[in-house]
Amino acid sequence: MTIAHTLLKISTAESIDIYDITEKIQAFIDSQAIQSGQALIFSRHTTTALAINEYEERLLTDIKTYLRKLAPPCDKYLHNDLHLRIVPPDEPENAHSHLMAMTFSTSEIVPIVEGKLALGTYQSILFIELDGPRDRNFFVQVTGEL
Repeated sequence: MTIAHTLLKISTAESIDIYDITEKIQAFIDSQAIQSGQALIFSRHTTTALAINEYEERLLTDIKTYLRKLAPPCDKYLHNDLHLRIVPPDEPENAHSHLMAMTFSTSEIVPIVEGKLALGTYQSILFIELDGPRDRNFFVQVTGEL
């Protein structure tokens, strides 16, 4: 059994944005030559998330619209009362981002079969930025047989 891991970086461009990270993960699997096993993908931020879904432009727009309705940035949130807690000087008012993140997962596990992610025809692994733009990273661990 082989276990390998890496930390992959991504620079996001918008406050809410969605990135297809499938190819980056597959490239890491290829570099490890794992043929059968699983890939664990883990978001290391409280205002980002992961999902498996279709990476289609109109759906991505629908997801962003849905998230903005779910937790509007302009609503009143206790977490945004920065003067009532100890925070770094660059701390943003981002309670809405934390709430949006809670509707997703911070991790996904995908089987590896014959050296490839065993995703369905229209499935992609999506990294979801909810408080950007920022430099982010996500952890990938692959486990399996060569």
